Amino acid sequence: MGKTAFLFAGQGAQYSGMGKSLYDSNDAAKALYDSAEILRPGTMAQSFSGTAEELKQTANTQPCLYLVDLASALALEAAGIHADAAAGFSLGEIAALAFADVYSAEDGFKIVTERGRLMQEAAESADTAMCAVVKLDAETVSAAAAEFDQLYAVNFNCPGQTVVSGLSSSMPAFTEKIKELKGKCIPLAVSAAFHSPFMTDASEKFGAALADYSFKESRIPVYANLTAKPYGKDDIRETMQKQMANPVRWQTTIENMIADGFTDFIEVGAGKTLSGLVKKISADVRIFHVEDADTLAETIKAVQES
Repeated sequence: MGKTAFLFAGQGAQYSGMGKSLYDSNDAAKALYDSAEILRPGTMAQSFSGTAEELKQTANTQPCLYLVDLASALALEAAGIHADAAAGFSLGEIAALAFADVYSAEDGFKIVTERGRLMQEAAESADTAMCAVVKLDAETVSAAAAEFDQLYAVNFNCPGQTVVSGLSSSMPAFTEKIKELKGKCIPLAVSAAFHSPFMTDASEKFGAALADYSFKESRIPVYANLTAKPYGKDDIRETMQKQMANPVRWQTTIENMIADGFTDFIEVGAGKTLSGLVKKISADVRIFHVEDADTLAETIKAVQES
């Protein structure tokens, strides 16, 4: 019998209205949102009716996505669908760690709010951008990015998709270079050069902020973006801090999980980006997703019937 993993969605998948139907229909989700609203008034309004521009701002995106990610997972668990492990893409890792009881949902919300604030601050210190490069292998994209001023290959998502992060002024020429190589650049709906050296200062400040929290050993393995392996019990703060300014090794993470016996993956949170990546990594696993009341019901039914 295979094992099930929950995959927590990352930034770029946000949309107005996310989480609303879960809040209206699920007790676990409602309790999570109500608790967060006390800590950060206005979060529900941003999530349920915010504009695209408002939700693109990192300081807003991260707490809002954290809630829909975690609400989706808690709703699944309340319905009897349990995870044997978890992984989260970038900010999704903060929700994955909360789900694994490394810290409380409330502390996780405080942590992700501070993370978003610091990354927003870093975003405003330089004119930066991110784009996904498709149709080329990671080695080709990495070599191409290195030819330009302060551009970095940062997210290794799946075969044929690598994300590049860095100076906006370098992106037009880089885009032309990628066209010459028969690839394509797709701009991402984010406001900063995440997982690059542009986040070094924010990462250090985040590490200092994490000193205020106490962490427990996770109840299920949580695979880290930084190492593509489960978090250790003694390196939680360091790994969380380093993640912000280092590449996301998503393809390797999923490959490692499959090698460890995972056959079913349920993406939790906004959109189906991670589901698409997993499909490109392996055709031999089952993929589901939960982001609202309808997909929750569909996934519960599909998993219970299988």
